[in-house]
Amino acid sequence: MVNDMLRRFVISAVVTVPLILYSPIGASVGFTAMPPFGLSMAWFGLLLATPVVWWGGWPFISAAWRALRQREANMMTLIATGILVSWVFSVYSTLALGGAEVFFEAAAMLTTLSLLGHWLEMRSRFATGRAVEALLKLSPATARVVRSGQETEVPLDQVVVGEVIAVRPGDRVPVDGEVLTGNSYVDESMITGEPVPVAKTAGIHVTGGTVNQTGAFTFRATAVGADTALSRIVQLVQNAQASKAPAQRVADTAGKYLVFVALSSGLIAFLAWVLLGESVVFALTAAVSAIVIACPDALALATPTAVTVGVGRGAREGVLFKNAGALEATASVDTVVFDKTGTLTEGKPAVTDVVQVPGASKDDLLRLAASADSPSQHPLAEAIVAGARARGLEIPKPDAFDSVPGQGVIATVIGQRVLIGNVKLMSREGVDVAAMIGAAQSLAGDGKTAVYVAADGQALGVIAVADTVRETARQGVRALHHAGVRTVMLTGDNARTAAAVARDLGIDTVIADVLPEDKAREIKKLQGTGRTVAMVGDGVNDAPALAQANVGIAIGTGTDVAVETADVILVRNDPAAVARAVVLARRVESKIRQNLFWAAAYNVLAIPIAAGVLYPSYGLLLRPEWAALLMSASTVIVTVNALLLNRVRFERAVAPPLPLSA
Repeated sequence: MVNDMLRRFVISAVVTVPLILYSPIGASVGFTAMPPFGLSMAWFGLLLATPVVWWGGWPFISAAWRALRQREANMMTLIATGILVSWVFSVYSTLALGGAEVFFEAAAMLTTLSLLGHWLEMRSRFATGRAVEALLKLSPATARVVRSGQETEVPLDQVVVGEVIAVRPGDRVPVDGEVLTGNSYVDESMITGEPVPVAKTAGIHVTGGTVNQTGAFTFRATAVGADTALSRIVQLVQNAQASKAPAQRVADTAGKYLVFVALSSGLIAFLAWVLLGESVVFALTAAVSAIVIACPDALALATPTAVTVGVGRGAREGVLFKNAGALEATASVDTVVFDKTGTLTEGKPAVTDVVQVPGASKDDLLRLAASADSPSQHPLAEAIVAGARARGLEIPKPDAFDSVPGQGVIATVIGQRVLIGNVKLMSREGVDVAAMIGAAQSLAGDGKTAVYVAADGQALGVIAVADTVRETARQGVRALHHAGVRTVMLTGDNARTAAAVARDLGIDTVIADVLPEDKAREIKKLQGTGRTVAMVGDGVNDAPALAQANVGIAIGTGTDVAVETADVILVRNDPAAVARAVVLARRVESKIRQNLFWAAAYNVLAIPIAAGVLYPSYGLLLRPEWAALLMSASTVIVTVNALLLNRVRFERAVAPPLPLSA
C-alpha cells in the first residue's frame, strides 16, 4: 500500500511538472515557452491532468465516494471535491468556452501534493512496523529438535512447546525457552539493544531470534509461534500504531466540521462575488481556491503521524506503548512509583562489602566463608559463594559442615574451624567480635545484612550481603527529577532497608512495610492528592497497583500478569527507560499540540484570503494552483514536524540529582 502510494506520487509528479511549467506559475518564474505540438494550454492541460486526476487521485476519489454512500463527509471528501471541481470546470471551459480560463494545473498539483502528504504519513506509520517485523525474519527457518535421543532438523512451525532443542555455536535461537544443559553467551542486542552478549547456563531464559556465540547448549521450548517475545513485540507495536489517541478523536471531529466550513466558504465566496458583479470565472476561481486551501489534510495527519513516529521511536528505545492512549497518558505523569525488589534492585542478594580485622586478608576471609557456606542452600550463603567465585577465588570443600538454625554455620575448612553467622553464634562459641560490632551496625544501617566470620576462635571480619541496586536505576531517578517528576518507592520490605536504597538512589518518598494487597490502595491515596501516577513493577503482587495507576509500566522480563496488566512495557530490565518513556510521551504530546495549532490557525487565516477578502484592497486573488501548493505545504510541515521525533536525544534528560523534596 505504501509502495502503491509512492508509485502514484512519482508518476503524477513527473506528469505535473511540465503542466506547471507552462502554467501561470511557470510564467511567474520566467518560463515563457508555449506548450509543445502547437497545443493550447487548455488542451495540453487536459491531456496531462486527466490521468493524474483519475489514476493518481483515485484513492481520494474512491474514498470520498464510499463516504458519501454512507452519508458521511471527511477529509477525502474535501480533497476529491477540490480536485474534481478544478478538473470539471477546466474540461467545461476547454470544450465549451474555448479554454479561456482553466485550472488543470491546480487539479494536478492538488492531487500530486496530497499524494506526497499521505505517502509521508503512511511511510512513518508503517516504517516501524516493517522494522520490527523484520526481526521475525531473523528467526531460522528450521530448528534442531532432540527426538528419541537424536537431533532432527524440522521446520520452525512444527516445533511445539516442551520439546528439547539443540543450539550450536553461531546458530540463531529458534524459539523462546529455558536452558537445560551446556553454557554459552548469546547476543540479545536485537531485543534489548545491549551490545554485550549475555551468559546462558542451565535454568536461564533464551529468546527466539537471538544469536548464540561460542558454546553449545540445549533448551526446552516454552513459547513458539505468536507466543514468542518477538511476536508479542510486533503485535504491541502494531496495535499501538493502529489505535487512536484522545487528541485524534478531537481532530477527527474538527475535520468533519471543517469539510462543511470549506464547502460553505467556497459557495459563499462564489455567490458573494457574483452578487458583487464579478464574472462567473472570477467567482469560481475564488470558490475553488477556498475549497482547495481548506483541505484538512494537515489537521487529519497532525496526531497520527506524531503517535506513529513516537511509538516507533519508543520501540527502538526498548519502550513499548500498548496503545496511543497509553502514550498520551504517560505524557501527563507527574509521579512515578517504583516497586523495589526486581525493579530498582537486581532481585537477588549479593556481597556488597567485606570488612576484615587488621592483619587479615579480604580474599582469605571471603574464601573461608564461601567454603564454609558452600553446602548451604540459604540465599545469604549462595550470595557469599557467588561473590567468591566472582573474584576468581578457589573454594575448597569443607571437611565437616553443621548448620545452626537461626544463627549460622560451623564448618571445618583446611583444618580450620570456621564460623559464619550472627552475634548469637559468636557468643555461643566464645568469639570476641567487639571490634567488629561498629562496622556491622553501620552496614545494617545501610539496609544490608551483616554476618560475622571467625576461624579457630578468632574474629576475621564481617561480610555484608544485600539486594544490589541497578546502576540504571540511579540514571532513571536523576532523569525523572530533571523532567520534574516526583519519585516514590513502594515496597513490602522493612523501612530501614527501603530508606537505605532510597538514599542511595535519591528517591523522594518511601512507603515501606506494605502488603501486596495494599499496594493498589497506596496508589489510590497518591491519586487522591491530585497526582497523576505511573506505577513500575514486575511481579504478580504488582498487578493490582499497575491496574490502579494512571499508567502501569511493567518490566518486560516480569511475570505475564504484570505485563498483561500494564499500559507500557519495558523490554529490558532498565528502570532508566521509565524516564525515556515519559520524556518521549511529552515530546509526542508537544508535537501533537504544535501540529493541531498550526493546522487550525492556518485554515482560519487561509480560507478568507483564498476566498478573495484581500482583492478589493490589494487586488490579490489566490489562484487554485497556488492554493493547492500552500495547502500541501501545510501538510508537509505537519508531517516533517512529527518525523523530528526520531531525533530526540534522551541523553539530555539525564542531569545531576536534585535536592530531595520535603
